[in-house]
Amino acid sequence: MSEQFTVKAELRQDVGKGASRRLRREADLIPAIVYGGNKPAQNLTLVHKDIVKCTESEAFFSSIIALEIDGKKEKAILKDIQRHPSKARLLHVDFMRVSATETLNMSVPLHFIGEDIAPGVKEGGVVNKYMTELEIKCLPGNLPESINIDISALDLDGSIHISSLQLPTGVELVHAIEDDAHDHPVVGISVPKVSEELEETGAPEAAEVPSDQKDDAADKADDAAKG
Repeated sequence: MSEQFTVKAELRQDVGKGASRRLRREADLIPAIVYGGNKPAQNLTLVHKDIVKCTESEAFFSSIIALEIDGKKEKAILKDIQRHPSKARLLHVDFMRVSATETLNMSVPLHFIGEDIAPGVKEGGVVNKYMTELEIKCLPGNLPESINIDISALDLDGSIHISSLQLPTGVELVHAIEDDAHDHPVVGISVPKVSEELEETGAPEAAEVPSDQKDDAADKADDAAKG
């Protein structure tokens, strides 16, 4: 992992909805909790602006975080963030402690590379990303920030399925691929839908003018010429 995150927190004794509202309103702080690791859960207080800055990085959501509680550090992962439904505010954060020797399950983002040079794109196809993240399991030390999928050689109507992914060393799928029905496509290149519809229906033809209207128009033209 190339990016390291340290989150400073303080233990929180005053709990409850009223206490949480006071934190957010009066001190620009937000409540949080850390649990797991065969230790009691701890209620925490975080500085809102510091967490907002962390969430601006995609890697924050799939990294081992150094959680510094009253000066003491322990490793954790982000499990959940509650956001205000209409304001740019975070309301609560959940962390889970991790152990270097215990496997953890995580969803990590997928990054697609080589789109601009893929043969299928050069032929006019569009890239369809059926999945944007993947559930994996690994030891904390092997946790990748993301998984790169190279589609630079993908042809038109071609696709890459889960079973074809090259996972980093020490990383496995949470759900094994038991058969073809579970081997879902991750990304593919196909003809744009609009192009397909035009090929099926053909170019729109000019509206046909009824013959009686043509005759009327011709008669009027003759009358005008005679008059």
